[in-house]
Amino acid sequence: MTAIGAQAQRLLAHRRPQKSFFETLIRSLIILCVAIAVVLSSISVCDGRWLFARGQLFGLWHFCTVSNGSVLKCVTDLSLAKVEGLSMGVIPVRSMVSFAVVVAIFGLELLMVSQVCEDANARRKWSMGSVLILASFLLSAAGVLSFSILVKDHLTFTGFTLTYWCEFIAAFLFFLNGISGLHINSLTHPRNRVGKI
Repeated sequence: MTAIGAQAQRLLAHRRPQKSFFETLIRSLIILCVAIAVVLSSISVCDGRWLFARGQLFGLWHFCTVSNGSVLKCVTDLSLAKVEGLSMGVIPVRSMVSFAVVVAIFGLELLMVSQVCEDANARRKWSMGSVLILASFLLSAAGVLSFSILVKDHLTFTGFTLTYWCEFIAAFLFFLNGISGLHINSLTHPRNRVGKI
């Protein structure tokens, strides 16, 4: 065998196997769904008005009352809501859901970079991005649950606003896509095959 033939054999041996169309499609859909979840969560956190009950609107940033004539009067002092622990309890809720968006953005970035840059660390970047998306789920779910506990005396199923449901759906999407991302990575790159590559 000539030197050129030996080099060609070595190059072929070290080349990454091509991804199937189905795998690429699933990974693209995971990235798309995570991007949608980030947008939903961002909208929910920025608006922050999550519960409407008895003419009062409870939120992460504001407390509003509806007076006669449907005029909305909002204040940032949540102690005026006269809900025990709301003014102090909402601070960690804000932090959790805001940090969930930031962590999800970094996770989304890692997922996209792993697909654009097909290097030796692409699989590791994908796994790390999926773990960050799962961390976003934990933070979002903790924020949604904590807020619900804080205003438990005012809860009604129909009282939750659209932005609350945006955060709820975003948390659900973070969970599904984080788990799916880890699962597809383990299916397409089993541990025993990695050692042989």
